[in-house]
Amino acid sequence: MATPLAPSATRYRWAAAGDVNAFFGLMLDNVMNLVILAGILIYVFGFPEDLVYRRMFPGTALGVMFGDVVYTWMAFRLAKREGRSDVTAMPLGLDAPSTIGMAFTVLGPAYLAAKTRMPEQEAAISAWHVGMACMILIGLFKVGMSFVGGAIQRTMPGAGLLGSLAGIGIALMGVLQLGDILLEPVVGMISLTIIFYALIARIRMPFNAPGVLASVVVGAAVYYLMRALGVLQHPLPPPILSFPIGFPRPTLGFIEGMPVALTQYIPMAIPFAILTVVGGINVTESARLAGDDYRTRDILLTEAIATLIAGACGGVSQSTPYIGHPAYKAMGGRAAYTLACALFVGLGGMLGYIPLMAKILPLACLAPILIFVAYDIVAQSFHATPPSHAAAVCFAIFPSVAQLLRITLDKANSTGLFLRSALEPAVVAEQAKIPLGFADNFGVFVMLANGFILTAMLWGAFLAFLIDHRFAASATTLAICSALSFFGVIHSVLPTGGIYLPWSAALHGSVAPYHWAASYALVAAMIVALGATRRSAAARDDLAA
Repeated sequence: MATPLAPSATRYRWAAAGDVNAFFGLMLDNVMNLVILAGILIYVFGFPEDLVYRRMFPGTALGVMFGDVVYTWMAFRLAKREGRSDVTAMPLGLDAPSTIGMAFTVLGPAYLAAKTRMPEQEAAISAWHVGMACMILIGLFKVGMSFVGGAIQRTMPGAGLLGSLAGIGIALMGVLQLGDILLEPVVGMISLTIIFYALIARIRMPFNAPGVLASVVVGAAVYYLMRALGVLQHPLPPPILSFPIGFPRPTLGFIEGMPVALTQYIPMAIPFAILTVVGGINVTESARLAGDDYRTRDILLTEAIATLIAGACGGVSQSTPYIGHPAYKAMGGRAAYTLACALFVGLGGMLGYIPLMAKILPLACLAPILIFVAYDIVAQSFHATPPSHAAAVCFAIFPSVAQLLRITLDKANSTGLFLRSALEPAVVAEQAKIPLGFADNFGVFVMLANGFILTAMLWGAFLAFLIDHRFAASATTLAICSALSFFGVIHSVLPTGGIYLPWSAALHGSVAPYHWAASYALVAAMIVALGATRRSAAARDDLAA
């Protein structure tokens, strides 16, 4: 009888043909996030290119490099432990929702606010320091969450966690990106249709080409052909081809940004951390079901440390394990694809070829990738929650729509007029020549947008608990909303979204915090009373029976 091989005797096939497709999928996903980040910061808010490409990119890319290298090593370790040759490494990259969210809700607003009191260059550096501080806070929070994330996932209904993510998918990754796609509709629709064909309809491309790569290459080719023919609708100046080299180096700049991050932007930053931790738990479980049983705590700690490294070296976007592990495994990927992605993205952020890609690749052929990611997020939000919780998922989406409205109007008014509307609707109405009622309504949307991710999580949880007739849990969630709104953690009446003491002079006597807090508290009491009435009626029915 043959003696069974010991686990260590099986040689791990860490590189296979499937790693090629897997590499392009993971690499382009990361590059796309960096390109979108640069596009928002440079072309929407006006950040200096050198700061984005030479300071933010290198640190952000370093976090991805570290995470993917560690995940590659984990694949080798798992293969050795289980004696298998077909282990697929866990993919890691930049988190798309929080990359876009950080740009639109932290970095951009911090830059606009700083420009009102200092020169533009200093304001950009100040906003960068705030972004770094948020990354440090997110990283530290994720380190702690890696030990208790499972408990939070069990406590918070999926409708709250996934519904808030679905809102970001619809509003910030979906509708907002349509502006870039349809700015050049020929380019955008061709790229979007290829994404639909290959990734939504799941039809094999000619020559088995990766759908994401084909979408970008074909879209870019059409764009530059139309440029050569002079038929683009909105031609941009030809990009200056250069390699902005910048190496990540540790800096204590985040200390300077920490006070602003703690008082104004932590309601935005921490929910992003919660979402990636819960997402990390989910994707680790999906990898286990696909055959690769990684330790959840190891996966979460790696993404937390990668985020800390990025933040300490100038990065402004957190990393996260990607949900596509089963897809990469189905492609035949092993560990070579994560190692190759680590090297390509890490070195590209330092040696300047990713910034070069950011300059030459039009957003119209990159934004469709985010549309696909948005579809996937929204679909998962409904599929992974009980059908009865669909209404709760929808309710959790609404605050992101308020954030979309705020972003759109703020982009249309570079003076920051609409940012002041929460406290000064009469001023906005007069200067913008709009009815006072519209200014009042927009002030409500500004307050709903402030802390919108945390609001979405709590709204979804409140309604999910109510649907399940868990009246105490539903009322407790509303009580938490009441306390948070009283101090501006959600629904802040300050244009910057900062927290405060509701009786402070900075609020100019606004009574909005009292009204928001009272509304949640009264509804919580009403649910407790109605629940008690229902239980009494049920008890009487039982006695009668």
